[in-house]
This record gives sequence, C-alpha cells and structure tokens, in this order.
Amino acid sequence: MKVLHLISGGDTGGAKTHIISLVKGLSKLIDVKIICFIEDSFYEDAKRVGIDIEVYEQKNRADIRVVDRLARLINDDFDLVHCHGARANFIAMFLRKKINKPMITTIHSDYKLDFRDTLYKRIIFTAINTFSLKKFYHFIAVSDNFKEMLVDRGFNKDEIFVVYNGIDFSYDLDYVSKNEFLSRYNITDEGKNIVGILARLDQVKNHETFIKAADLILKKRDDTIFLIAGNGNNEAKLKEMVKEFGIEKNVHFLGFANDPDSFINAIDINVLTSISESFPYVILEGARMSKPIISTDVGGISKLVKNEYNGYLIDVGDYSALADNIINLIDNKVLLNEMGTNLYDDAKANFSYDSMAKTHLNIYNTILDKER
Repeated sequence: MKVLHLISGGDTGGAKTHIISLVKGLSKLIDVKIICFIEDSFYEDAKRVGIDIEVYEQKNRADIRVVDRLARLINDDFDLVHCHGARANFIAMFLRKKINKPMITTIHSDYKLDFRDTLYKRIIFTAINTFSLKKFYHFIAVSDNFKEMLVDRGFNKDEIFVVYNGIDFSYDLDYVSKNEFLSRYNITDEGKNIVGILARLDQVKNHETFIKAADLILKKRDDTIFLIAGNGNNEAKLKEMVKEFGIEKNVHFLGFANDPDSFINAIDINVLTSISESFPYVILEGARMSKPIISTDVGGISKLVKNEYNGYLIDVGDYSALADNIINLIDNKVLLNEMGTNLYDDAKANFSYDSMAKTHLNIYNTILDKER
C-alpha cells in the first residue's frame, strides 16, 4: 500500500508532532510520503527523522496550480490520499475530479474555531474549509467528542473513524537543563515552583484562565513562576492583562517554543486551559517527561487524564479550581511526583505512536475494501 499525506507545512505544535509521529509509525508498515505546500520547520523536522517529504510550493492559499502536479503523482503511484488541515482540504476539493483514489481527512480540531482571532479569516477561511470538508466521504476524528460534533453537523457517522493521538516513547529526548533553559530568558528560579502552559496565544486556548489563577496564587505566596510559551494574535492582550494585575515579575512570556522538550523539563506542573481541544499532544509530551497535568475537561482529554490520579480536570474558565489544584501540588511534592509517574505509565501503555499507526492502517484497508 502507498499512502500520500497532504498538509500545509506551516504547522507547529501538536499538529506537527501528530503527522511526524504518525508517518514514522506508518513507515514501518507501508510506503508513505508527505507533500506540503510551505517549506518551513515542519519540512526540516520531518527530513531530519528520515521521512519521505517533498514541497509543492504554493504562492498563497488560493494558488491551485499544484493540483495537476499532485494528480499526476497520485494517479501513477498512490492508493489513497490522507489530508490534514484547511489548506490540504481545499486542495483536495479540486483533486477529487482529477483522481480516482479515495481520500480521507483528519479532524484535528473544531474547524469552526480554527480562525477565531481574525475576522477576515473567521468568515472566509472557516466557510471554505467547511465547504471543503463536505466533499470528503471518509473522516478520522481524534476523539469521540469530535466524532459526535461531526455527526451533529450532518456528517455520516458510518464514515467517521476515531483514532486518539499517540506519541513515540522510544524517542531520545533532547533538552537542556532547567537552569540553562531559564537563563535564555534571564529567569532565575532560585528554588521556586514553576508552572507552565505551552499553547499558541489565541482565544481558544483561553490563557486568561491561566493568568487569573496565577494572580490568585501570587496574592497568597510569591514562590511560584508562571511560564507562557507560544505566540499568536492574543499576545498583546494577555501581556496587558498581566501588567494590570501587577504580576510581571512572576509571569514570563517566552514566545514561540522551538525547544518544547526543554520547556517541559523546566516546569513542575503542566497546564492546559483550552475552551476546545481534541486530544492535545502537549499532554502526551508532558506525560513522556512525567509532568502532572491540570487541564480543562474538554475533547478527549479525560481518556488519559484521570482526576486526582494522574492530574486534575477542571471546568472551562474555572481559574479558582486551577489555582487550588496548583497550590495542592506545590504543597505536596510526593503527590506531584506520583501523579507524574501515573500519567507516564498510562500514556505509554495506551497512547503509543505504533498503536496509532496500526489503527490507521486498518482504516486504510477498510476504505480500500469499500472502494473495491
């Protein structure tokens, strides 16, 4: 079997981790290749781990000159096309008339929330992606919640497969020491507790809850540092919020995290405050380094995170509960370490990238059998 994956190539964070982990796993089982439309760090990172990847460059999102070139490649060499994200879905809409091969797309997020931060993108890109998705017959949702979302929006439940994300636990982690990492940002921890959130700075990630919790904690004690890694359209607003609370001394914006393993190694507690998620990789990346998680109970997160066993689950926007749970872990290092170990063990047993790849292969076979 030969499968072609299409993705924009400008992807970062969880999306990049997912595709690279999936294709690494699939490469052990079948012939697989990635085509992306932007040459960026995604391309370099995929090449570095030995993935067969090529760039078919687009000048902009509306540039569909790559379609004919892709069609020739697919018709000659591939059995199935697997798309990821709005740009690939858009290209696939034009490919459909030129190829006689099945196509499937993965729903990594709530596509109606992907472009919330810019009015133009929210109106135009969301509409285009929604229209493009309606042209697919087969879907992979990365959580049961996302399958339910698709069914509620009129997609055929019999053509929606569910595969939770997996990560490579055999991967040799490459990170610097806590002191070296913090020194890059002129931060001295001096034995303080470190709480971190690693997520792009946009509305759906709801960093406001993280900052409000930090403010509550710092009113009672100043022995904690809060690190925010990521960039995005909400950055100026969030920095102004920190300034208004007067907590700039303890809350640090690190910008885009090009070294996530070092970030996770430096923190004691991993936090996620999103309004909407699928099954985010940042929790798996934290689990791989035995960091306990405090997360909003959204998407498929509860499939891994068991409240008060390997982390804490809170309601969206509940900054008071977030603050209480952070203080509880800070005050109880034994519990903090136990939760981190439990999370590592559970993630390794149930969410490996090999398991994810095998499930995808079964889905591909099911689709090809139907098409035949």
